[in-house]
Amino acid sequence: MKTADVIVIGGGLAGFMAAAVAANHGQKVTLLTYGSGSLPLMSGAIDVLGNTETPDTAIKNLPAHHPYKKIGLKNIDSATKFFCDLTSQANLPYVGRLSAQIPIVTAVGTLKHSCLVPESMDASNLVGKKKIFVASIKGLKDFYAEMLVDNLKSHFHDSNFEVAKIDLKLLGGRDITCMDAAQLLTDNEQPLANELKALNASEDDAIILPPILGIMGSFSRSVVKTQLRAEIIETTCLPPSPPGIRLQRAFIRYLQKSDVKVFENSKVVRGVVEDKKVTGVVVENAVREKIFRGKKIILATGGFYSGGIQMREFDNPVEPIFDIPVFFPTGAENWSNQQLFSDKPQGFSMTGIFTNENLNPVNEDGKILFENLHVVGANLGGCDKIFERSAGGIAIASAYKAATI
Repeated sequence: MKTADVIVIGGGLAGFMAAAVAANHGQKVTLLTYGSGSLPLMSGAIDVLGNTETPDTAIKNLPAHHPYKKIGLKNIDSATKFFCDLTSQANLPYVGRLSAQIPIVTAVGTLKHSCLVPESMDASNLVGKKKIFVASIKGLKDFYAEMLVDNLKSHFHDSNFEVAKIDLKLLGGRDITCMDAAQLLTDNEQPLANELKALNASEDDAIILPPILGIMGSFSRSVVKTQLRAEIIETTCLPPSPPGIRLQRAFIRYLQKSDVKVFENSKVVRGVVEDKKVTGVVVENAVREKIFRGKKIILATGGFYSGGIQMREFDNPVEPIFDIPVFFPTGAENWSNQQLFSDKPQGFSMTGIFTNENLNPVNEDGKILFENLHVVGANLGGCDKIFERSAGGIAIASAYKAATI
């Protein structure tokens, strides 16, 4: 097999982003994935830094060991622009910028603010609406329109609310999830459009729906929206998430058009190392092991939740492919806060790999371990990505930088 310019290990947001950016820069890319990745679990929104109104300003004040400080604000900005351009090409437009946060409606009717948001979920379009309908889809599980109305009233005081009961007559008498409904409505949007048109909502009104407007970009939304005068807004939902699936498919289509070689169900078990360079990776399959050769390797296998970092013994986390040292706050008292939902980061969530400014992994003395290996996404240590709501932003920004070095 020919040597690739770039080998990306991992099929989540960071892995897809790294492969897309590298291909866009004229590199021959091989993407090795194992499992379905993280995107089906995502809301679809990209949190850059959630606990602030202006992420770009807050990033400047982060400590030096934070991944964002090593990535740099210029690369973060370039990553967001590349991401929005890619999704726009897939007819999945996103809105947002680093200098502001955009509200989205959650599945229980609270407002969550994110930096990059699918256009279909932009709840800032609800401001000033006279009447807001919240659709109650017959047979749809885990979506409670009455609860949404009760919670949204505290955010939109001047709007009148109404629960709109919708029967799509596509369910066959059984309960379904948002993903089921989105699949049923793909290329079959007219039943929903007919039900929504019957509400006689005007251009001064809005309709809130669970995320059921198809699984292929914004095609289904466009079909329905062109038949209505009112604004239509989607909420988040429990996984599997249609907005996350739309994003995954947008990346897959981009990689296919860019001639990225994608090998699914490819479990990378170790690297092939010469001096301080990784010349290839070994993939395990049912028959035999296979070596993929590459000039540059991007590690995007994720953290604890996806097995990119493992802990067989307490206080001894390991990176299983290249045996890279993993930063860990030692001592049981530093592992977690006494209160799970506290106002401080959790120690275990800080676990990850430390790198230099080129995202090369380093040891405790700061010395580079592999000159052509770059670590991205949830593998990176030094911050609680869940607490500060930065996982999506770190994923796309670190992937962008690693792919362009």
